Amino acid sequence: MRGVVVGAGGVGGYFGARLAQAGGDVCVLARGAHLRAIRERCLHIVSPDGDLEVHVAAEDDPAVIGPCEAVLFCVKSYDGEAAAASLGPLLGPDTAIVPLLNGIDHLDVLAAAAGREHVLGGMAAVFAERVGPGIIKHRGGPGWITFGELDGRSTPRAERLLELCRQAEIAHDLADDILSVMWQKLAFICAQAGLTATTRLPLGEIRTCKPAFELYHRILEEVLAVAEAEGISVREGAIERMLDFARGLEPDTFSSLHDDLVAGRRIELEALHGAVLRRARTRGIAVPACEAVYALLAPWAERNASADDGGARS
Repeated sequence: MRGVVVGAGGVGGYFGARLAQAGGDVCVLARGAHLRAIRERCLHIVSPDGDLEVHVAAEDDPAVIGPCEAVLFCVKSYDGEAAAASLGPLLGPDTAIVPLLNGIDHLDVLAAAAGREHVLGGMAAVFAERVGPGIIKHRGGPGWITFGELDGRSTPRAERLLELCRQAEIAHDLADDILSVMWQKLAFICAQAGLTATTRLPLGEIRTCKPAFELYHRILEEVLAVAEAEGISVREGAIERMLDFARGLEPDTFSSLHDDLVAGRRIELEALHGAVLRRARTRGIAVPACEAVYALLAPWAERNASADDGGARS
């Protein structure tokens, strides 16, 4: 299966390296110093599971790559629209675009740019970031990918991608309810990112502070209430499973939104809490916890968007 990773930052770089290491026919799209480092040296993954140095094809022009069977779409959410508009040369008759980025709105962005028939749902669970040209730091996390057709069907292209992940020893799952899975991840990230960013404290200190962890819980409830209003069926016990997952994470865990905020980089507030607020207002649902987090982080989103020179993007 011929594939391309659009956006070789933390998530895209990590999974692209794993696929290439397993012998997959994979190319990564990158730019600037990051692209030069990958071409001249390799893609270097620093990981608690063991470091990797992987030689992988890298380009900055989709037209050079041509049609692929699978596109892993891994850009930051605020770069999504521009990146989606560049996908044309990568598309064949049955190309599968699997987005592995935060939020939910990018499904409509991809459908508008490439055609809904090409778009699958997807999510990644891994803590990874680009820390320098050609260097990805993997901090841990489950390290898995979940994806599936938006209508829940099992298709040959999804099965082929599943086999590719299996060969690369990437934990994986083919979901028949991928929209529900994506909304649950959105809820978790809104809680995790919202609390670590607003408090500037790691998860361990949030968990042991009762009012803070109660707020974490309320954010989960609010986001999943919006999902259900949108017609998304959420499995029973989803909130308790997410809380259990949070309880099991290392106490020094933060979030990528926190890391971007304190580093002065653009933050994905609009793709997370902003998306929840917009949909909640359309449905007439009160989401006061999400509104509070959004209000506290909005000035930082504006400040960092003005100051960010784009150097940390994929």
